[in-house]
Amino acid sequence: MGVLNVTPDSFSDGGAYAEHDAAIAHGVELARLGADLVDVGGESTRPGAAPVRSSDEQERVLPVIRALASRSIGVSVDTLHADTAHAAVEAGARWINDVSGGLHDPEMLDAAADASRRGAAGLIIGHWRGVPDPGHLRSDYADVVSDVTRALKERASAAVAAGVDPGRIVLDPGLGFDKTGAQGWQLLAGLDEVRALGFPVLIGASRKRMLGEAIDGLAAPRSAAGSATARPAGSGSAPAPSPAHDRDLATAVVSALAAEAGAWGVRVHDVHGTRQALAVQSAWSDARRHVRARQPQATPPDRITLTGLEVFAHHGVFDFEREQGQRFIIDADVEVDLAGAAAEDALARTVHYGELADAIVDAVASDPVDLIETVAERVARVALGFVGVRSARITVHKPDAPIAQTFADVSVTVERRAGGGAHA
Repeated sequence: MGVLNVTPDSFSDGGAYAEHDAAIAHGVELARLGADLVDVGGESTRPGAAPVRSSDEQERVLPVIRALASRSIGVSVDTLHADTAHAAVEAGARWINDVSGGLHDPEMLDAAADASRRGAAGLIIGHWRGVPDPGHLRSDYADVVSDVTRALKERASAAVAAGVDPGRIVLDPGLGFDKTGAQGWQLLAGLDEVRALGFPVLIGASRKRMLGEAIDGLAAPRSAAGSATARPAGSGSAPAPSPAHDRDLATAVVSALAAEAGAWGVRVHDVHGTRQALAVQSAWSDARRHVRARQPQATPPDRITLTGLEVFAHHGVFDFEREQGQRFIIDADVEVDLAGAAAEDALARTVHYGELADAIVDAVASDPVDLIETVAERVARVALGFVGVRSARITVHKPDAPIAQTFADVSVTVERRAGGGAHA
């Protein structure tokens, strides 16, 4: 998704495409460079930006949308206003990109539902806590990934309830919108949690402050920095913040990583650089699938399983358990290579499960102890004593345990490997 700001005050390129002819030409160029959608916006949502009346916004964006759509270029409209969204769809926009997720304008979900019912446009729902606060007073998340995911789920549910087709909804975690840089990186790292909601996800990290924070302090080429390189971080004085355009390479890297993590789309200013990064990511992913396809698949280990072996024994903490005794049920699962036994039909090449059962019964019936944990450990040692057994998973059930509440069973399971390895 290529960014086209038809505004005088956007944080990165405000004013560059404020004139319609320049905006249309840039939109055509973005499409030529590989943008699947050109995201046309007429109001800046940067911190401190002045609100724009929807009528002024429409004067800015509608001629551009019509011109691009007439050239069969995919267009989305970046707007907070329902009437602008409706007019943009009529002009040919295929997506309504609302960074507020319908919270800024209560009519937005109805406008999106109308477009959805007519099959005209889908809705991109952004996470929003209001116009971004540069002081981050609204960035107080208990867990930013869980909190944002929960909020997006609520907004998606509201959109569906309003009549928006679930198949035409995309979610945007809203990087930079009342999130610190650290919180933005956490959202990217936790993208699977957002994707688990079942909707495609759009990532908009292009040229944002979180990228600048990550790369500021790195040395700049002399050709770009004059006779001096940027001062390294921690060298005594803070470096000047990177200009927004210096973040395009970082944007392309994030875009490739987001695609690898399953993002549906990335919203960027530099379409050319991002397309290159995505092409490399795609080639790498295709090669990895090819390599994995030719690798032999791991064969699950052979196992012998003995379940429901009943033993009467006197284990327990209480005196009456030691005196009266009770039932214990044993399940044993042992890993052993059965290929030789199967090939030669030879009992000597496998574990005789009759002998294994006898050994387990003897181990459980002897020497009363307090805990079934101790019994399970004892049985595991017995099973590992059989030639060829590589691991043993033992479950000891105590169905008649002295528990006051109604219950079906209580059991303990241990897994042990030959050589002393253990799993809880």
